[in-house]
Amino acid sequence: MLGVAYRYGGSDPQGFDCSGLIHYAFSRAGVTLPRTSRDIFRSSQLVNPQERQPGDLVFFAISASKVSHVGIYAGHQQFIHAPSSGKGVSYASLDDSYWEQRLVAVGRVATEGRSNVGDSDISMLDE
Repeated sequence: MLGVAYRYGGSDPQGFDCSGLIHYAFSRAGVTLPRTSRDIFRSSQLVNPQERQPGDLVFFAISASKVSHVGIYAGHQQFIHAPSSGKGVSYASLDDSYWEQRLVAVGRVATEGRSNVGDSDISMLDE
């Protein structure tokens, strides 16, 4: 889904907002999640940020102290997200000071038979 345009409220390959991308990706992997970033946050099991794994969710507070943005951690300090209007689905770095300052939590989604979504499930976002 890399390059797919940002669309507020979007949750399909015609356009994604951040939580729409997460909802779509996990549904393709057979996992049902809530639709908004805050509800996805509430349904996730929080993990120590130093122990994050590919497939974990990274949650950010952009303009307030509440969760308002989410991405999928891809490993090597990179995450995939639908950033904002005028931009497409892309990778970003947790080492970037903008994202580093706004990271508030890392969450793991419990999936049947495994503790988190793995690398093979993330690869579908590169389609």
